[in-house]
Amino acid sequence: MIKVSVMYPNGKDVQFDTDYYKNSHLPMISKSLGKDLKGLEFEVGIAGRQPDELAPYVAIAHLLFDDVASFKSSFAPHAATFAADVKNYSNVDGELQISELITLS
Repeated sequence: MIKVSVMYPNGKDVQFDTDYYKNSHLPMISKSLGKDLKGLEFEVGIAGRQPDELAPYVAIAHLLFDDVASFKSSFAPHAATFAADVKNYSNVDGELQISELITLS
C-alpha cells in the first residue's frame, strides 16, 4: 500500500479555500480515480511547533493506492484537470510525496 500526500505550504500570504477543496476538488479527484483510490483523508493545519507559529502546511490530502503503478495509471489521465482547478482554491501549488506504508505491530 502507498500513500500519496499533497501538502500545501503555509505562509502569511497563502490563501486556501477549505470548503471548496473539501466539497468540490476532493470529490472530483475521488470520482476521477475510481476504484484505484483505496482511501482519502484531508487535514487542515492549525498550528506549528510553537504556540503562535503557523502550521508548516495549510492543508494536506492523503490518497491511498495499492501501488505506484495504480496511482500513476489512474492519476495521469486527469493530472491537467486537477492542476487547472488549483486556482479555484489556493494561490500555492501542493508538494507531492509518495510513501510506502509500513504497518507496525
